[in-house]
Amino acid sequence: MVVSTLRTLLLISSMLMTTAWSFANDDGDRKRVRIETSMGTMVVELYNETPQHRDNFLKLVEEGFYNDLLWHRVISGFMAQGGDPNSKDAEAGARLGNGGQGYTIEAEIDPAFVHTKGALAAARQGDQVNPQRRSSGSQFYIVQGRDITPQSLQNIVQSKRNSMLQPFSYTPEQIAAYSEIGGTPHLDMQYTVFGQVTEGMDVLDAICAAEVDRSSRPLADITMRMEILN
Repeated sequence: MVVSTLRTLLLISSMLMTTAWSFANDDGDRKRVRIETSMGTMVVELYNETPQHRDNFLKLVEEGFYNDLLWHRVISGFMAQGGDPNSKDAEAGARLGNGGQGYTIEAEIDPAFVHTKGALAAARQGDQVNPQRRSSGSQFYIVQGRDITPQSLQNIVQSKRNSMLQPFSYTPEQIAAYSEIGGTPHLDMQYTVFGQVTEGMDVLDAICAAEVDRSSRPLADITMRMEILN
């Protein structure tokens, strides 16, 4: 039954030409950033539809802010997080994740951009202290995620409808993408997704496979350096 449903969804996605998902993946003139890590290189493209996050990220990259920072929080089957300035030259075992630029960014949550594998999103404080869901000025994460079945995605849709008290649904293309590459759909409409990995997904997998301590910090430091490509 699940296989039949998946085949139907994939067929629908190949037939529809003008949708939020196809629009979200239109290359256009999107800025691209190379992320060199001690485990390999990734390339991300930034969405023009989230201009505040795009511009802030590019500014920090241009300033060299991210160079030599650590991937300080890594959870296999979930995501890899970086951007804490306190992680530069941090001592082994030091707890990280609270550093930032001293400012936050207004949320730019767009239903066209979801947490499929490779999604680049802004970290933030929880709803209890941050009900407007404003993003960290520097910290970000890249989704690795898990396999997602059509049924599990439908369960998440229903849960979000109940919690948001308003209509919520995925496009056929988003459903197909989750079915093909997985992700973390429970984060959708909660955090700002502002880009996507276009090269180096194997590097993301390698980072997420790192052995970590109790705070999810890799036992062997994984560093980053960034460069704007266009």
